[in-house]
Amino acid sequence: MSITRRTLGRLTLAAASLLALPALAQDRPAPFDKPENVRIALVRYLSTGDFFQAYLSGVESQAKALGVDLRVFDSRQDAALQADMVDQAIALGVDGIIIQHGLTESMKEAAQRAVDAGIKVVAFDVNVENDKIPQIEQSDRDLARLALEQAIKDNGESWKAAYVYVAGIAPLDRRDETWKEFKAKYSGIQEVAQFGTLDNPIANSVANQARSVLTANPGIQVVFAPYDEFAKGVKIAVDEAGLSSDIKIYSADVSTADISAMREPGSSWAATAATNPAVVGQVSVRALAMMLAGEDPGRSVIVPPTLITQADLNDNDIKNMEDLSAKMPQFRHADVAMPAWMPNPNE
Repeated sequence: MSITRRTLGRLTLAAASLLALPALAQDRPAPFDKPENVRIALVRYLSTGDFFQAYLSGVESQAKALGVDLRVFDSRQDAALQADMVDQAIALGVDGIIIQHGLTESMKEAAQRAVDAGIKVVAFDVNVENDKIPQIEQSDRDLARLALEQAIKDNGESWKAAYVYVAGIAPLDRRDETWKEFKAKYSGIQEVAQFGTLDNPIANSVANQARSVLTANPGIQVVFAPYDEFAKGVKIAVDEAGLSSDIKIYSADVSTADISAMREPGSSWAATAATNPAVVGQVSVRALAMMLAGEDPGRSVIVPPTLITQADLNDNDIKNMEDLSAKMPQFRHADVAMPAWMPNPNE
């Protein structure tokens, strides 16, 4: 086959163009130079609600950007099953595991078994009490602090409060520490009721409890519900009781459904503090990938939160998570666990 001068010129230009492109997998450290051979597992405890669906989408998008094989295990709040699923992932021979929520008592030994098997592990919102396992956090204390500071700004330093809480869940326990600090700092805050459940569907189960609490405790002015499924349930009960103008709800986490609920005319849901759960999912995968590449993401990998008020949403006409990301850019991407070789799924 003869090659003309024109053909040779085109081939030369094509080669030059290829050389000019950033090398993808070839420029990444092992094992991500051959990402198709990398297998990671996400082992979930909680999966109900918009937050956890968005978190999963973030895990999936970062795994796809890296080109790795992702396996998802969903225990649906069965602690024993979640521990068994960690063992299933170990048996599959995965390279890394993300443990998403769970109970310390059931996850501590399971996580150690994975480490003993030579598998890299990160944990999101579950304390597995293991120095070799980085903790992915939303800075839960800051989430609670931002929401409660807004509650003080809106309502002053003295009010009757109801509090929604379930002990034993790491992020809720960390948020509870901040709640206790605020009650100690502001003696005028009077907690008249505490309740909470993680029974599915969580919002409806909390609503059933909130109905009784509101009936038994007239005069409640603020409800601190530091998880958006809790806040949804409280809002259902407040609306039904006709108390939307008398009670304000402060929460943590956000979703498109939450934004819609906060923007309803006369909504009692005044503010929430949140990170983008999809970004947290991406950070979880990136931290695990760094470990697999022999890099150290740090003992605590913290994604900073943002306060979102009802006024913010209305003033900026924010209708969904896409609007929130566009109008609050820190929601679209967090420059956390982001070495130079790491692909950004948001670009």
